[in-house]
Amino acid sequence: MKQTAVIIAPGRGTYNKTELGYLAKHHPNSPALAKFDAYRTAQGQTPVSELDSAARFVGPTHTRGDNASPLIYACSLFDFAAINRERFDIVGVTGNSMGWYTALACAGALDAMSGLRVVNTMGRLMQEQMLGGQLIYPFVDDNWHEVAGQRTALMSKVTEINARADHTLGLSIDLGGMLVLAGNEAGLSAFETSVPPLQGRYPMRLPNHAGFHTHLQIPVSKLGFESLPKDLFQQPEVPLIDGRGFIWNPKATDINRLYDYTLGHQVTETYDYTAAIRTAARELMPDVFIVLGPGTTLGGATAQSLILSNWQGWASKPDFQKAVAKQPKLLAMGMEEQRAYCV
Repeated sequence: MKQTAVIIAPGRGTYNKTELGYLAKHHPNSPALAKFDAYRTAQGQTPVSELDSAARFVGPTHTRGDNASPLIYACSLFDFAAINRERFDIVGVTGNSMGWYTALACAGALDAMSGLRVVNTMGRLMQEQMLGGQLIYPFVDDNWHEVAGQRTALMSKVTEINARADHTLGLSIDLGGMLVLAGNEAGLSAFETSVPPLQGRYPMRLPNHAGFHTHLQIPVSKLGFESLPKDLFQQPEVPLIDGRGFIWNPKATDINRLYDYTLGHQVTETYDYTAAIRTAARELMPDVFIVLGPGTTLGGATAQSLILSNWQGWASKPDFQKAVAKQPKLLAMGMEEQRAYCV
């Protein structure tokens, strides 16, 4: 009997040193990859396969928006195609941040080449503009319990800093038990100096990341509308959940609104990944969530989002670990053992 599944496309920051060679390993000789390479070459950019097959991972090169975005898109899209349809009935698709563009392609709202065009264009524009930056800070403890009042206190601090002269700071992504904040250097620095360091790594700056999902990206949004025509978009083939938790249904989607959301709100306003997962869990009620590769970093945020949604009665990290030990509920295709179950 098939399991119902919601598919999740990861965003920026998921293709790192350990992911080098992901396409060559899992998707060798893909006809689509050859087309992606030809498109990039025509744009005067390094082909995706060349980036993936580099002798070593070079952070300043591989994490650039104009390189990382198409790399991650290719890995995720090809993973989606590899999912065993005899085992899984895909009932919905969502994504985190840049993963929204991949989700559009997985759901059929963009074809593969149109999806590449969108992700490559937006990645290039954000890299060229490089407006602001991002950092991450958690509000849950080691067991993924929300620390009482912590989220509210942190957001009050963000509001206070943003009100200062020449300071910009806002919530970029609501990411499970973590807040991804975006702002200018003054805003980010002020936050970093006003919170205690946690776990030896937070607050964590994200290299080569701009101030995504804030008003800092209004110029990028405008350029996106000018660069990408509406006719790239079409009706999705499966339900598509956006960064507000809104469902775009097949045969009932207003293409004009989908286009406007993708290049407008999605670029300049907070991306609520937690809401997307909550909607998927409560409205689509899948047996399992599958996180596409590359990388494995989105698994924790997804589990935290499900705990915050009280899915399956989960209230903590131990609840999650106990449940998945009995039966797969959350699968990451970036992990070899879990990937084998998916393909």
